Amino acid sequence: MPLEGQALDRRVVITALGIAQILAWGTSFYFPAVFAGPIVADTGWSLGYVVGGTSVGLLVAGLISPQVGKIIDVRGGRPILLASSLFYAAGLIGIGLAPALPVYLMAWVLLGIGMGTGLYDAVFAALGRMYGSAARGPITNLTLFGGFASTVCWPLSAFMIEHIGWREACFVYAGLHVLVALPLQMAVIRRAPKSAAATHADTAQSTSPPAIANETLIFALLALVLSIAAGIGSIVVVHLLIFLQAMGVDFAVAVSLGTLFGPAQVGARVVERLFGSRYHPIWTMIGSCTLMAVGLLLLAGRFPILLLVILLYGAGYGISWIGRGTLPLALFGPVRFPRLMGKLAFPSLIVQALAPSAGALLIEASGADATIGVLTVLALINVVLIGLLWAVCRPRYSTGA
Repeated sequence: MPLEGQALDRRVVITALGIAQILAWGTSFYFPAVFAGPIVADTGWSLGYVVGGTSVGLLVAGLISPQVGKIIDVRGGRPILLASSLFYAAGLIGIGLAPALPVYLMAWVLLGIGMGTGLYDAVFAALGRMYGSAARGPITNLTLFGGFASTVCWPLSAFMIEHIGWREACFVYAGLHVLVALPLQMAVIRRAPKSAAATHADTAQSTSPPAIANETLIFALLALVLSIAAGIGSIVVVHLLIFLQAMGVDFAVAVSLGTLFGPAQVGARVVERLFGSRYHPIWTMIGSCTLMAVGLLLLAGRFPILLLVILLYGAGYGISWIGRGTLPLALFGPVRFPRLMGKLAFPSLIVQALAPSAGALLIEASGADATIGVLTVLALINVVLIGLLWAVCRPRYSTGA
């Protein structure tokens, strides 16, 4: 079966999908960092519950992720990615209209469906379906765009909230999903031929590689590493401004420092894009886990140069998303990649669903310093786990697999 999307220049495809990713991340995962405070101040709802909306969304995204992977495997990415824009818009309108906390949380269910069908895991699976074993480059390039989500959306959100209010800002973002993201994704993700499902199923059955040695152990370690990294990342992203303020930084400076988080991710991803083809993707994850741990150690130790802390941690977190897409592709092959991405997304999204609220509760109960300490310990554990995965997979990457 001809690969989907091959008629279009990959740069056009990735640019269109990348713009949609900036909007998708900025209005879901990065949403509470700027919106939570104004929502709490305006409504009187608890910070834990407001941030808990993200948990609801991620939980829904995790629950649907295996099915999303199956649909992409059979039908391609078009129906899934187009639906994501509509669910994002519906969820944001619901949040903007919410008169009470239960309605607000229900709106996050809709937003969660958008997240499950429109964030990296789904798009990575779609790119794997489109480009097969050549998807590593497109996946890396896509994350270059996604890394600017906080840089673009945090200041934009703060500006809109200040000038038109947080509810109206939600409506503006909903309009952008319908008027910008939806047409872009519709233009570059082509409709699969009617016979594509049957053809792809036959191809997968005939070419599916045999199970690799220690496959269950490798899958379990990979899922655990990705889940811990995602959990740490979600807490830091949602509460980064709180952590910086705990270091004695005022809010305006904290926002300015926070905007460097995106460029740090992108800078590391550029390095990965330039040199990644020269090494196995497991080294991407080893670098990611190490940099995240070093960044948190410095933050826990109140290292005075917060710029360096953000750059190191942001770099590690940024390339973790590349490893999340490229390492399973390298270890398990392109044929099973869409379905495996759905399975790997399930535990990590569940962890991400619980992490922001858990972080908020821990901050309220024990303070920001204790929360940073817990995150540092988890990051160090992840360094050990990725070392174990390296040892188990060593015969594969040492032979160029």
